[in-house]
Amino acid sequence: MDEFPVVIGHEAVRSVSRRLLCYYGDDFTGSTDVLESLFHNGLRTVLFLEPPSPEALEGFQDVACFGVAGVGRSLTPEEMETELRPILTTLKAVGAAIVHYKVCSTFDSSPGTGNIGKAAEIGRDIFGSRFIPLLVGVPYLGRYTLFGNHFAKGGGKVHRLDHHPTMSKHPVTPMAESDLRKHLAQQTALRTALLDILALDGSDDEVRECLEKVIREEKPDLLLFDVLDERRLEAAGRVIWEEAEEQEGLFVIGSSGVEYALGEVWRKALRTSAGEWAEPPIREKREVSQSPLLVISGSCSPVTEEQIEHALQAGFVGIRVPIIELIMSETREAARVKMQLEAQEWLSQGKHVVIYSARGLSDESIEATRKVMAAEGIRSEDSSRLLGTALGSIAKELVGQLGIQRMLIAGGDTSGYVTRELGVYAIECIAALDPGGPLCRAYAKDPQFEGLELVLKGGQVGTANFFEKVASYR
Repeated sequence: MDEFPVVIGHEAVRSVSRRLLCYYGDDFTGSTDVLESLFHNGLRTVLFLEPPSPEALEGFQDVACFGVAGVGRSLTPEEMETELRPILTTLKAVGAAIVHYKVCSTFDSSPGTGNIGKAAEIGRDIFGSRFIPLLVGVPYLGRYTLFGNHFAKGGGKVHRLDHHPTMSKHPVTPMAESDLRKHLAQQTALRTALLDILALDGSDDEVRECLEKVIREEKPDLLLFDVLDERRLEAAGRVIWEEAEEQEGLFVIGSSGVEYALGEVWRKALRTSAGEWAEPPIREKREVSQSPLLVISGSCSPVTEEQIEHALQAGFVGIRVPIIELIMSETREAARVKMQLEAQEWLSQGKHVVIYSARGLSDESIEATRKVMAAEGIRSEDSSRLLGTALGSIAKELVGQLGIQRMLIAGGDTSGYVTRELGVYAIECIAALDPGGPLCRAYAKDPQFEGLELVLKGGQVGTANFFEKVASYR
């Protein structure tokens, strides 16, 4: 059996007979949450932007964990069957101790889009464990589960999920139910039980006794863990890891809280004492010159809106994307060239540049674009592809011509298109900035993009001054 050296900091502390964990992220930017959490726990991890070949994995033999960035959150149940079954089957064959289906920490999903219950059905069919652990809370990100109800921070306050100012009004998957068991019951007939905060409050033996009682009495297909604080999160991690050690690959569903839960457990397993724990791994970190930051935003979230406004006030140059011109065939190329030349002029002067498609949900360009698309018969998915490809082409030219060393991309679809244009096939976390927005190193097919530093930011991630923080970090 292959041996995998576990790298903590710069040191391989021991070899294990199988990788600790591999995961499938159900959206692009959310996949970086796991990178960040494993980075915090000192474990070298790489995220592949498409399912890796065996040859690609051979190039990363010293990683304890790896992930695959996916699109499960945007798929119908029928599409999930086609997408997930072969990928999860492949991940099982890798032989990792845990295979994690990573979902958003706000659990946004519905019967028709990003159906987490469907993912559970596929995973149960492939892995066949006695139950699927389900853990969504992440105190580090302001996400909590209490007696089965989920809460998320927003606007500086913690809201029950069905009262959250953003998630309760999500345009695709509005969250009208905070009890995750009831929410899942709308998506699958699988039974979900709860190991609540009181059960997680006892000694290890008491927690195991509560676990076995729940399994014996409720016979669940999925077991949801309450998460309120780090102590109870670690207790959940011990339960999950003990279950994983009893079988060949445990299928787990949850947010990056899964990795935070397992972190302390792995520390104690891989080190003789917590005092020996090294700093998070930074491999081949190079000196980054004071080159300007290029920001490309396809997000219209209120958080990103505030970040754009803050950056412009701080001296960033804003360039609005002429969306209609970019999606219409007769004006597409001229609009792309004009944007590229304008950005190139400012960047060459050392100015940080923000190229943005909208400034919040109330931006007038959104409704104007919808009207043109309807009149021209352009589908929303086609416009996203055309816009994302154009922005990726602009980024490729700017990075190649000016030697840009660091780029921030806001929005999941935009991140996918831009990194694809750059030929990036994998990323690795090198620094934690704001929760959920790590700084990463790119691995690319083209040498001129190898080592590019990237931040792939979800719409709800980051403080108001996040863009400035990315630009100034050294």
